[in-house]
Amino acid sequence: MTRSARRTRRTSQLAGAGVAALLALSACSSSDSGSDAGSGSDTGSGSGGSDKVSGTVNVFAAASLTESFTELGKTFEKEHPGTKVVFNFGGSDSLAAGITSGAPADVFASASPKTMKVVTDADAGTPATFVRNRLEIATLPGNPDGVSSLKDLTGDDLKVVLCDKTVPCGAAAQKALTAADLKLTPVSYEEDVKSALNKVVLKEADAAVVYKTDVQAAGDKVEGVEFPESAKAVNDYPITLLKDAPNSAAGKAFMELVRSAEGQKVLTGAGFTAP
Repeated sequence: MTRSARRTRRTSQLAGAGVAALLALSACSSSDSGSDAGSGSDTGSGSGGSDKVSGTVNVFAAASLTESFTELGKTFEKEHPGTKVVFNFGGSDSLAAGITSGAPADVFASASPKTMKVVTDADAGTPATFVRNRLEIATLPGNPDGVSSLKDLTGDDLKVVLCDKTVPCGAAAQKALTAADLKLTPVSYEEDVKSALNKVVLKEADAAVVYKTDVQAAGDKVEGVEFPESAKAVNDYPITLLKDAPNSAAGKAFMELVRSAEGQKVLTGAGFTAP
């Protein structure tokens, strides 16, 4: 074999080795790329899994949130098939006591920061104010007694009911009375705002100091009377996810709905104001 032939053969061998190396590197790169894609796919799947919620979410909420939260609960179940929202509505103080005593709950929505603090000190994260509410006087339909101010409720001829002083609506009423420099002795103190309102609805009382949202929810069963001192007793409503929530994913998703534009539309439509 001539020197020229040997040189040509050697060059061909080197070229072949180079091509093989490039092919091997390309295969390795493709394998790595496929591995990365698989990892990305897994991550995406994991993220999608974390976004998907299911099961029951237990929400403890102030009685004044009954109508708006019930509507949002239906929306939540529709948006998240396979979920069920179970509500426990009542006086914020009694709900807080239940939670701190071990009642299973995922979310707590209170009618006042003071009541919320009872829970956050023991068993919750950082709360956030999601709406505000103010007081209004609920009278019998047509306002037959001509109530036009908070002072009118102090007359001996009217049967007036208030929320208990330990619950937010009662504490707010006392604050408004103090701002007006008035003293009022009700015929009864009720455990929550719905109970106070029902006294008027059932005509067992002539008037009650409740929230504007409750007057609105009652429709033509009562008539609402605004009074300026209510501006001195506006209640912030905080909401929080409980630390030991049995279904924290669903609880967080429900809170997101409440604070979303969609949730705020429902709440402000019910008479609440944005924080």
